[in-house]
Amino acid sequence: MKKVIMLLMLAVSISAQAQQAYSELRQKAQNTVNDANAQPLVKQISQFKLDALNYMAIKMREEMPDSTVYFLDKQAMAMDNFVNFYIEKLIESMQQPNAVQVKMIKMFMDVSYSNPLFNDKDKELTLAYYNRPECLTRFSLDTDWRKAATAIAHLYNIQ
Repeated sequence: MKKVIMLLMLAVSISAQAQQAYSELRQKAQNTVNDANAQPLVKQISQFKLDALNYMAIKMREEMPDSTVYFLDKQAMAMDNFVNFYIEKLIESMQQPNAVQVKMIKMFMDVSYSNPLFNDKDKELTLAYYNRPECLTRFSLDTDWRKAATAIAHLYNIQ
């Protein structure tokens, strides 16, 4: 009986943590963007995350009003993982020839673009980062981040 109660408490704890993911990720990104001492590249990455999170929340209210906070949290965590994994791979590729770096960046961009969540017709908005070569995070805002994270994991043979 104690094991069942412990498992239920653990499940409630995990659920409560997941429900806070979107808010915590958004607050962390906002704090970094507002931090005058933050490195410019870190600010740029955080600005993308903040914009992606805001876009996601607005579109979900418009397009998926019956969706749950849990769904938004899962998307937010997947986006954060996707971007962090991209940065990790970008850093690893710095010792590689430029052609290898470009191929890796293009792969992440393609995965983001080819996994839309809302099929938003406003390409000027959704591709605002994607179409800017000076941006480090050249991803579509209209991305199903869970599918994109799964796709990129598959491409890197991560189980």
